[in-house]
Amino acid sequence: MFDVEAIRAQFPAMNQEVHGKPLVYLDSAASTHKPTAVLEAITDGYSVNYSNVHRGVHTLSQRATEAYEAARHTTKDFLGAADEAEIIFTRGTTESINLVAHAWGLDHLRAGDEILVTEMEHHSNIVPWQLVCQRTGARLRYVPLLDDGSISLDAYAELLSAKTKMVSVVHVSNALGTINPVAEMIQMAHDVGALVCVDGAQAVQHLAVDVAALGCDFYAFSAHKLYGPTGIGVLYGKREHLEAMSPYQGGGDMIRTVSFDGSTWASLPNKFEAGTPAIVQAVGLGAAIDWLTAIGFEAIASHEDELLRYGTEQLQTLGALRLVGTATRKSSVLSFVMEPAHPSDIGTILDLEGVAVRVGHHCAQPVMKRFGVPATCRASLGIYNTHADIDRLLQGLRTCVKMFG
Repeated sequence: MFDVEAIRAQFPAMNQEVHGKPLVYLDSAASTHKPTAVLEAITDGYSVNYSNVHRGVHTLSQRATEAYEAARHTTKDFLGAADEAEIIFTRGTTESINLVAHAWGLDHLRAGDEILVTEMEHHSNIVPWQLVCQRTGARLRYVPLLDDGSISLDAYAELLSAKTKMVSVVHVSNALGTINPVAEMIQMAHDVGALVCVDGAQAVQHLAVDVAALGCDFYAFSAHKLYGPTGIGVLYGKREHLEAMSPYQGGGDMIRTVSFDGSTWASLPNKFEAGTPAIVQAVGLGAAIDWLTAIGFEAIASHEDELLRYGTEQLQTLGALRLVGTATRKSSVLSFVMEPAHPSDIGTILDLEGVAVRVGHHCAQPVMKRFGVPATCRASLGIYNTHADIDRLLQGLRTCVKMFG
């Protein structure tokens, strides 16, 4: 059975006060806190088994290398990838998407080609493609959203054509919580010969992801949203694509030979991991995956879906509040506005009540423009949240209603 109190006890950060009140942390979509299993793995990685990887013959280097590569194996199984060589460690989702945009896009895109993204994308899944379009002459096109914050599949089908070379789409929206029908979108893209890159930053901590079942060509996520450390992320790529791509960065460990006449590249995955990698962060990622997998995604989804249902019902009791993003399929995000109060004022008042939420455009300005708001308040749920946390949020929002009318 899912025991949320036992889970909360594994998070030291949950046992603190803010402004004299017990912390209610509702900002997991920005970054999650870390359980003791992850913190201990990081401490051990730095204090006992630390050394640089791959190059050393001494014992500590061998231990560090084994731990680093074990994390890659764990990640491969976690995503359902066929081969550890298809798992590239990066600094995070942003670098993973930039890697695809530049290492694949600059070699394969030409004037007249088209890339499709959606109106709900995070800036990190828009700007890299804009940069590549500027250099190649390709065109970036946008799939519109419906009023509930879901994708218009009819519009998507109309935009797909023989010109479409890449579709890059978020699995779960960070600003709306919408769960996109990525399996269907991937098949539709493949039917016209396009590749698909999926931004999974908001998905892997809530949903079981199987890249083989989805059929995606690339899948990206970050550890720090998965109860792991910052500074480490993952790019999954089908071997056939990664083999055909040029290196993204040059340096140590990504080469086979170097001379002043030219260089040759190391085999996958080293080809895309130039320089000293985030060694201990990778170990922390592996620990986070092991910890989360042991709990089980069926139990996690049941707990978080119930919290989302309860939170949606409770927020709708406030007449002054408007939810932004009401798609049927959602995950763990409650975005809202309460006029005439500005989201920043609401966030400040909630903080004084010990409730942490995110305010702003959430690196998704096209979403804000689509819904006609400058910003929203976002309460995002994690594995450690409870009904009591929702009640505290509601209490704080009632204070806002009294203050702003």
